[in-house]
Amino acid sequence: MSTPAPHASHAAPSSPPPEYEEDAVEAIVPMIPLVLPLVGGVLMFLLAFIAVYMA
Repeated sequence: MSTPAPHASHAAPSSPPPEYEEDAVEAIVPMIPLVLPLVGGVLMFLLAFIAVYMA
């Protein structure tokens, strides 16, 4: 049989990991408790306006 190729070790690197660029989704997630009710209120207002306009 052939000898298997050596695998990279999973030990912690000696240097700190490089700074990463923050993802757009990660930037929005903390604002969800504020944005979700506001968007819901605007949507309810628009739907009520359409219902009154159509009646």
